[in-house]
Amino acid sequence: MKLRTRVIISFFIIILVPIVMCALTFYFFVGYKAKIIGEKYGLANATYRTISNNTLLLNAMTSEEYDEVEDTAKSDTAKLEETNYLSVLNARLQKKQSFIAVREDGVIIYNGSEELSSEELENELPKYGDPGANSKGGVYFRNEKQWMVKQVDYKNSDGKECSAFIVTKTDQIAPQITGMVKELGIVIVLILVLTSLGLSFWIYRGVIGPLEQLKKATQNIKDGNLDFTVEPCGVAEINDLCEDFEEMRIRLKETAEEKVEFDKENKELISNISHDLKTPITAVKGYVEGIMDGVANTPEKMDRYIRTIYNKANEMDRLINELTFYSKIDTNRIPYTFSKIHIADYFDDCVEELNLELDAQHVDLTYFNYLEDDPIVIADAEQIKRVINNIVSNSIKYMDKSHKVINIRLRDVGDFVQVEIEDNGKGIATKDLTKIFDRFYRTDTSRNSTRGGSGIGLSIVKKILEDHGGKVWATSKEGVGTTMYFVLRKYQEVPVS
Repeated sequence: MKLRTRVIISFFIIILVPIVMCALTFYFFVGYKAKIIGEKYGLANATYRTISNNTLLLNAMTSEEYDEVEDTAKSDTAKLEETNYLSVLNARLQKKQSFIAVREDGVIIYNGSEELSSEELENELPKYGDPGANSKGGVYFRNEKQWMVKQVDYKNSDGKECSAFIVTKTDQIAPQITGMVKELGIVIVLILVLTSLGLSFWIYRGVIGPLEQLKKATQNIKDGNLDFTVEPCGVAEINDLCEDFEEMRIRLKETAEEKVEFDKENKELISNISHDLKTPITAVKGYVEGIMDGVANTPEKMDRYIRTIYNKANEMDRLINELTFYSKIDTNRIPYTFSKIHIADYFDDCVEELNLELDAQHVDLTYFNYLEDDPIVIADAEQIKRVINNIVSNSIKYMDKSHKVINIRLRDVGDFVQVEIEDNGKGIATKDLTKIFDRFYRTDTSRNSTRGGSGIGLSIVKKILEDHGGKVWATSKEGVGTTMYFVLRKYQEVPVS
């Protein structure tokens, strides 16, 4: 989910959820409280309308007692003069914050109030026959506090004018309503708090949580620890950030591993080159000391010593040149000069040159051209020649037979020209065959300088051919020989429409 969507949803949740929850709470809570208040004051089917309207509530509270007094006044007026009956009725009314008073000829003969005196009642209560008081709605009078009066007029057995009053404090129900409002307010606050907590947790889980994970990941990277995982989570934008961060971590780890491997290879290179240079230098030093000590005391010995020194110097020069070229490869600074080359003519010249060199080393070179036409390739002639020389030189180093043979073949393979250079050397073990193009790899672990090179010749071959859009591979059989293959893409004219 996108952060924008989450914010919009949060906005509506903040508005709608409290409103809906408060409405439902008000409906059920007020209904429940109305029922409780109704049960307390003897109201049947109490509703919000009943308890919110003080007049209706007060009327409803004492309606049962009022009806009873009215019926008694019609049927048995003597009963309204009995203290025991009035006391029982007054006890019921006191539970409803009311009391009963009876007046005969203007004099209060029964006062159920604990707050108002009979004199106060005589002065405040409506007169006999008051049309406003003789109703269920009642009238109000004040005596510091407001009271509601329900009046029933009747004449007793002696013909005297009598009135029975049910008096109710109009503020007695207020504590119930106030309590309900307070409780409702507490519930609404709880709804708002719970909604806020829910939204906070949702936002934390979607935003803050992932940011904490990214913070820990940043600290790990700062401490150099890249062995952890950043799990995608949270809103879409932060999820994308987590995925990008994880990709960055993987790349950093790969870079760190490559650096470790590079440092290891550089150390190995220094060790290998030190070993390879030490051997010819030691030989040169030994022969020079022989000349200085007069060991080469004949022209023949002197000539042999000088030639050996010359050969060893050439060997060191070759190693240094190979290292110089390797450094250019490693920094992608090989000076390519691409041009169109007729591959058949090019290999005719190369083979002619190689024949002169290999004859001197007693190696038979055979050349086969199986090309069907005269294909052209785009290549650097000098670097392709380096590829051929490196492969041929590598083949000669590991030849172990008296009759040494190298075969070069050209084949047409679709859009490519395939070159095969085969030797009858000792071959390469299967376990080594996939590694021979790696930098510094040598099958000769003893690093005998008379049999092996620096271990970067074939890696140079691979790099040059890859830069030409081609590739190189090898097949071999131990004791029989090795065949190196490489391909170059043919040049094709693209017609201009």
